[in-house]
Amino acid sequence: MKTLVAYMTQTGNTKKIAEAIYDEIAGEKDIKDIKDLTNFEGYDLVFVGFPVLQFNVPENVSKFVKENVAGKGIAFFMTHGVPEGFEAIKSWTGSLKDIAAKGNLLGTFECQGEIAQHVLDMLEKSDDPEMKAFAALGPAAKGQPDESHLQKAKEFAKEIQAKVQ
Repeated sequence: MKTLVAYMTQTGNTKKIAEAIYDEIAGEKDIKDIKDLTNFEGYDLVFVGFPVLQFNVPENVSKFVKENVAGKGIAFFMTHGVPEGFEAIKSWTGSLKDIAAKGNLLGTFECQGEIAQHVLDMLEKSDDPEMKAFAALGPAAKGQPDESHLQKAKEFAKEIQAKVQ
């Protein structure tokens, strides 16, 4: 079985999680930025990671996975600026089942990541109270993902691999 860990990152948060997952995977494996891929050909299991952007899965990731997931085992991992368990995460990532519909969705992992300063600045300047509230969450995300998140990502990788062996 050959495994791919594909990721999109903007600030390095998602890449850290991708590397933790990759390090834990046994057997033949590759790790690649999703922009460097043309398809998932040759892989049996694919982990796809991304930052939650504008309260959703990035469009380029969604489109790429939909076009290439047929017949593959797939697991998603994502980073975001809000604390784990934040209720809105479910709605932000609710489309994952649809995105992976032609494949076999094996699981998802999410964790907090540090918010880029330019994003915090934009949120703080917004007239929208909800955006200002998101900006207020910024300090709590400083230094994330931390070692405990990386360990959880490794455990996630083991759980997913166990499902396909």
